[in-house]
Amino acid sequence: MQAELLDGMAELTAAEWDALACPEPGRPADPFTTYRFLSALERSHSTGKGTGWQPRPLILRDQAPVAALPLYVKSHSQGEYIFDHGWAQAFERAGGRYYPKLQAAVPFTPATGPRFLGDPGLRETLLEAAIGVTEQNKLSSLHITFCTQDEAEALAGQHGMLHRITQQFHWENRGYAGFDDFLADLSSRKRKMIRKERETARASGLTIRALTGDEIEPAHWDAFWIFYQDTGSRKWGTPYLTRAFFDEIQATMREDVLLVLAFNGEIPVAGALNFIGRDTLYGRYWGCIEDHPCLHFELCYYQAIDWAIAQGLLRVEAGAQGEHKLARGYLPMPVHSLHYIADPAFRDAVARYLVEERRAVDEEIEVLTAYGPFRRVSSED
Repeated sequence: MQAELLDGMAELTAAEWDALACPEPGRPADPFTTYRFLSALERSHSTGKGTGWQPRPLILRDQAPVAALPLYVKSHSQGEYIFDHGWAQAFERAGGRYYPKLQAAVPFTPATGPRFLGDPGLRETLLEAAIGVTEQNKLSSLHITFCTQDEAEALAGQHGMLHRITQQFHWENRGYAGFDDFLADLSSRKRKMIRKERETARASGLTIRALTGDEIEPAHWDAFWIFYQDTGSRKWGTPYLTRAFFDEIQATMREDVLLVLAFNGEIPVAGALNFIGRDTLYGRYWGCIEDHPCLHFELCYYQAIDWAIAQGLLRVEAGAQGEHKLARGYLPMPVHSLHYIADPAFRDAVARYLVEERRAVDEEIEVLTAYGPFRRVSSED
């Protein structure tokens, strides 16, 4: 068995990587760890030199690749969504050097999925190799973010790995036959609110189209790029993805994309980009060039629920943060990550922090769920 640190996805073939990331037939469960998504980030220069995301995939070989970790050298903490800025500041105030660090993740993508790809029996071997890279290069830390619960629970405590739990909002399909079935599950007040928001969005006179596969045309990406730039500049200062990224996914991933656009006549004026997994729809980006009441809720949340029900998907993940999602049927769910801190004293401090943070997150999930929009079922029911 040989561990090998690559300079990018181009050093493997799509068949080699996808045999580890998505060996199952049909649509991948996780579209983001596929070769086509990760290599699209590299080919479009959304990751790589000058971005703070330097791809260094870690491979285990037994002649052919048998396991992999999508690994990056990070010079900042942007685009991760499991925030460690406070850790970086504390470590550097104490005289340490937090960056560069190692990150096993899908860049700019707060979506849970497997990080230890390939043979599950080789997870610990992969982890040992990644920690070895961290220590040999005198890096501060290794972070494995948005991993699965199974991965987190299997590896927590191994070789000093710390288990962190945060939360985001997901919608779950409870066997609904249509959107009205979903509404019937809600309290009367929330049901009326959502109906009013959908009516308000439709009263704008815009035409809404949900596009996927060959229905998506290059001109649609021209429009969406403008939407994305506007939202990105307001949220992050500089958008993470380049224009070329959208051309890459048009060429290689349009069957994995749901693009919901609002048209004023023939002109697209707003849009929401989703990626399609085997049982999950992942909401990723939204933007507009015209402001219309409730249009954001309609394109990002209600259209996604409509489409997921029609396709028989089990859930919609609407991305990071946003307590406003709660009233619209998206409930808080735990999100898992693993962290290795090389400095023992700092590791102990972070471990104590995580105990308190987890208690707070558990309480927040319990409280928010209690305030959710779903009808209370009495014992008599």
